[in-house]
Amino acid sequence: MSHNLELKQGAFIISDAHYSSHHRPELKTLFEDINSGRLNPTQLILMGDIFDALFAPITYTLHVNKDMIQLLDAISNKIEVVYLEGNHDFCLEGIFKNIKIFPLELQPVACKYGEKTVLLSHGDFSEGTMYKIYTSLIRSRFMLYILKYIDIVGNHFILKKLDAYLHKKEDCNDFEAFYEYIFARIGKRFSNRCDYFIEGHFHQDKSFKVDNFTYINLAAFACNQRYFIVQSFQEELLLEGCTSKGLG
Repeated sequence: MSHNLELKQGAFIISDAHYSSHHRPELKTLFEDINSGRLNPTQLILMGDIFDALFAPITYTLHVNKDMIQLLDAISNKIEVVYLEGNHDFCLEGIFKNIKIFPLELQPVACKYGEKTVLLSHGDFSEGTMYKIYTSLIRSRFMLYILKYIDIVGNHFILKKLDAYLHKKEDCNDFEAFYEYIFARIGKRFSNRCDYFIEGHFHQDKSFKVDNFTYINLAAFACNQRYFIVQSFQEELLLEGCTSKGLG
């Protein structure tokens, strides 16, 4: 599970932006401020579902996200960018020129923060059997190539319907019994294997102790334009929440 990554103080962590140029464009402003030097993270950690739909084999998704792809490439020439694939953005190999990509099968990603061990995950790595079957099929490049040509013949009706559905979907609900769910899902599995476990996917903006490590579920940028800056407090990892509202 070790990937020789170092989580740097001053890194920006962003999860679940679900970027869409016409529904959720706010992330572009934040990236522009990073690229221009108005904001100066030491590192950029993207925790998955940064885009509402981005898959390398389906060229239409590359076309509609072209500006953001170029912007991320420009940022990656200045600072380290780490990208954990989510369930809305996967098969990313070949899209970005200088970004470290971690697909689902390599998550959680282990990294060091000083003497602490931190595990990073989008959050959908240990779901049930049916979800694993589904995600294996949908991440298949063969399946995506078939969908690509169906989409082309149908004038992108699949992706347009998906975009309309995702725009209406409510992503910012409270997850009842979230602690119990997380404890059952990863508590014993990662006890004594990390000091911190950080993931997105669930959009809960909550942290708590699970056995002997601290679990942190990130807020979804799509819900409140919230991102996090890695800081230290008495030698412990602290994520400072910030909002991009009003930038630009």
